[in-house]
Amino acid sequence: MRLLLTEHIQNAIQSLKATKMRTLLTTLGVAIGVASITVILSLSSGITKVVSDQVDALGGNIAVVRPGQAHPTADFTNPISQQSFSTSTITEEDSIALAELPGVEDAAPIMIINGTLKAGSTTAKKSTVVATTPSFTDVTNLPIRDGQFIDSVTNRDTAVIGPQLSIDLFGTDQPIGRTFTIKGQTFTIIGVLKRTNDPVNFNNIDLDSAAFISLESGKSFHEGIAQIQQIDIRAKTVDALPDVINKANALLKENHHGEEDFSILSGKEIAQPTSQLFIAVTNVMTAIAAISLIVGGIGIMNIMLVGVAERTREIGLRKAVGASNGNIINQFMIEALLMSLTGGIVGYVGGYIIAFSISTFLTFNPAITWQIAVAALGTSVVVGVIFGLYPALRAARKDPIESLRQYR
Repeated sequence: MRLLLTEHIQNAIQSLKATKMRTLLTTLGVAIGVASITVILSLSSGITKVVSDQVDALGGNIAVVRPGQAHPTADFTNPISQQSFSTSTITEEDSIALAELPGVEDAAPIMIINGTLKAGSTTAKKSTVVATTPSFTDVTNLPIRDGQFIDSVTNRDTAVIGPQLSIDLFGTDQPIGRTFTIKGQTFTIIGVLKRTNDPVNFNNIDLDSAAFISLESGKSFHEGIAQIQQIDIRAKTVDALPDVINKANALLKENHHGEEDFSILSGKEIAQPTSQLFIAVTNVMTAIAAISLIVGGIGIMNIMLVGVAERTREIGLRKAVGASNGNIINQFMIEALLMSLTGGIVGYVGGYIIAFSISTFLTFNPAITWQIAVAALGTSVVVGVIFGLYPALRAARKDPIESLRQYR
């Protein structure tokens, strides 16, 4: 059996070498599809891994509360979440109540302020203003380089900023004591964060370009109402986290009059992309990759059918000397698998080359996992089997007498 398999492989290689150009073009079709899948999976897994590692580094006892229900897939016809146009369902009272739950070490609300930061004639275009409470540093282990974070004794109109924002506004990384304005309101800088060079995190905030103000100051921009986009919860221990999540879910449901208009995420759930637009783009790219694979598969079927027609006499001779239908099927299936698997390997390697090239413009690297390799190579094998089966069956059904008579 092993010798027969080896012979089939040798015959398949010789047959494919005889039509190098056709084989190359067919293999390329599969390679393009597999490369597309590899790029998508490696980059999406890479960004997920970055956030997962951050959560684990904090002790693995972090959960986040976000408004609206989390949806695993996006609507192609409307990839923008309706939540983007509605008022947040999370309130300041929810944050206070969550902080007092048994098993909770602390909870910190996050309120994003839409506004432009100005210092004299300088404007920071790429910046985020975050209104929160002093507990934010305890929950997220926020690194402070100079000065201090906002607390209960600091003046309401004070702020802590990231190092890149400091450079963008003042041209220096020593801005303590200086002032900037948001919507005409002046804030004095009392602290500077350590540089992280990591805009991808579970809070969706680029810390290096962010300004942190007190929740009371943030509420003043919204007529005294807190529009909370997220609440970070830190359980006292990892083991206590599941119970904390259950209690938090019950508490928020009660506070919201039975409405489950919120999501509580932990572990890898936090790391999943929250933007429905991002998910929709990923789904569309996956669909394009699938189409590429189908085109590649059709190419395999085409070249195999041409091969069956050209090798009718060879098939007749093999059957005349005792080859079974199974032998003929195996011979042609191995040829199809060699093409698809070669395309899969080339596409897998090429996909990672493309992914790492793209990552030079991003802040994270593609993930290299065995699951991606299995998905890429497994997909190429499935394509080879599906699109190589019909030509193989057609070859096996040929009558040896008619085959030899047709090509005398």
